[in-house]
This record gives sequence, structure tokens and C-alpha cells, in this order.
Amino acid sequence: MKPPKDGDSCRLPEPNSSEAVTRILALKTFAVVGLSPKPERPSHYVSAYLKEEGYTIVPVNPGQKTLLGETCYPSVADIPFPVDVVVVFRRPEEALPHILEAIAKKAKALWLQDGVYHDEGERMAREAGLLVVSNDCLMRRHSRAH
Repeated sequence: MKPPKDGDSCRLPEPNSSEAVTRILALKTFAVVGLSPKPERPSHYVSAYLKEEGYTIVPVNPGQKTLLGETCYPSVADIPFPVDVVVVFRRPEEALPHILEAIAKKAKALWLQDGVYHDEGERMAREAGLLVVSNDCLMRRHSRAH
């Protein structure tokens, strides 16, 4: 794993990155790995924003029972229904297990938030057919698109 270079904040394999973002933003159910109970944390306020915008948020945090009024699950694998997108708010070195869960869950997309990237995991997710966005912010991209 290597940090992205300057100007490389959204590393998408698709020739038209805005098309991939648009396709992901058209999906409805977002499992949010690392959703924090602390309102000042990006994982919390980004998820609250998305929920206000009409998305279904599925919190993933083994230390919580509910977050943002939703049942919280210890892992993506524990979610008893399909999810469209797995959003990861974890350090890059902690991302791979969550990426593998997204693949196993047959999610349609993987979104690694600002500062989160994992070259091997991203490659594996793409090979499994997932749309992949890394080191970018869902809230920022959504607010620009709407």
C-alpha cells in the first residue's frame, strides 16, 4: 500500500470517474463500517447526511447496538439482508477484511472514504465486479452532484 500522490485523491479504474460516482450514488443501501457514535467524527456526520438525503444507512460497529436510529451490526457479514454499497471509515491497514466482506456480501460497490485506500483489496473488489472509489468523500461527492 502506498499513499496517493497529490492530485490523486479519487483513484477510479473506470475511464469516466464521475460516471462511477453517479452509479454509486444511485444505489440505496449503504453499510457504513466504522460508524462512530461521536457526532464530530466524519463517519457519523457523513452517515447522518446520507440518511437525511434518503439513503438507507446500516451501521457497522461491534461496540454499538444502535446508531442514527438504526440497528448496528458487528460486521458486514452479520447484516441479514443485501447491501448495495460498503463504505469503509477505517485506517488503510485495517481496510482489507472489510473489503473482503464487501466482496463476500456481493455488494455492488465499495467506497473507501478520505484517507482510506488498499491497492490489493481495491483490485480484488474490481475483479469481483464491484465499483470501487477510494480516498474520496461520499458527502462531498453527493453534495456536488445535487
